[in-house]
Amino acid sequence: MQYRMLTVGQFPTNCYLITSPRSRTLYIIDPGGDPDRIIAAAGRLDFDQARILLTHAHFDHIWAAPEVGHALKVAEVELDPGDWPIYNSPDNAVPPQYPFRPDRLPAAAIRESADFIRLPLPGHSPGGSGFLFRDDDGAVLFSGDTLFAGCIGRTDFWGGSHTVLLDSIRTRILTLDDEVVVCPGHEETSTVGVERRTNPYIMQ
Repeated sequence: MQYRMLTVGQFPTNCYLITSPRSRTLYIIDPGGDPDRIIAAAGRLDFDQARILLTHAHFDHIWAAPEVGHALKVAEVELDPGDWPIYNSPDNAVPPQYPFRPDRLPAAAIRESADFIRLPLPGHSPGGSGFLFRDDDGAVLFSGDTLFAGCIGRTDFWGGSHTVLLDSIRTRILTLDDEVVVCPGHEETSTVGVERRTNPYIMQ
């Protein structure tokens, strides 16, 4: 497994491109902006098929999905159904930079594969998800806006819950090995062990 991070959009969002030699699949997580950059980066990779996975449906994580999907022949985005109402809502927008896009790709349920498992991570949004990829080199969790380096996600958006968010982190992320790399939706990466020991919001 190899992955690359692109920081995209006006609300700097981490978009990840993960390639699996085993399945020859390119996974694009959270294409939140700058579609031309994402498409160009994908064009330098070796894969047979592409999939778009969304950690959640907030506008800054989905904005470039239509262009990326059309360019890479992806017919739908994969997203937990708990976030489908957000994904399809005209209120999920910040004009003029991010107006509502009626051309968005259809949303479908997330299909796990031999490459990854989905961790349900509600709290930041009702259908938040993490994607845990494992191979012989180790494990990487793409945590969306649930857990950041030294911080946690906001819960003041529609459907958010601070109590639920902390439960997601403690019962689903902190149960992972310390060496698991955490790739969040914004800012720098970390590890489960570092966050367990130093994150002031979740230290036990």
